[in-house]
Amino acid sequence: MTRTGGLQNDSGHKQQLPDAKMHQRVSFIKSAIRIVGYILIPINLTTAMLALILSEVIGIYEELV
Repeated sequence: MTRTGGLQNDSGHKQQLPDAKMHQRVSFIKSAIRIVGYILIPINLTTAMLALILSEVIGIYEELV
């Protein structure tokens, strides 16, 4: 995963710009897993819970890309 571009902050260090395309891709995956998790609630509560927890973990990763 490479980031392109960059900006200089106040102390002159180069900061990496976020990868908008990757952020969008991860966001769509997170949303799909979340939708599946909600659909699974009346079918299997344990699997639904695991899917929703996974979507939250992916949401954390989403903020890092």
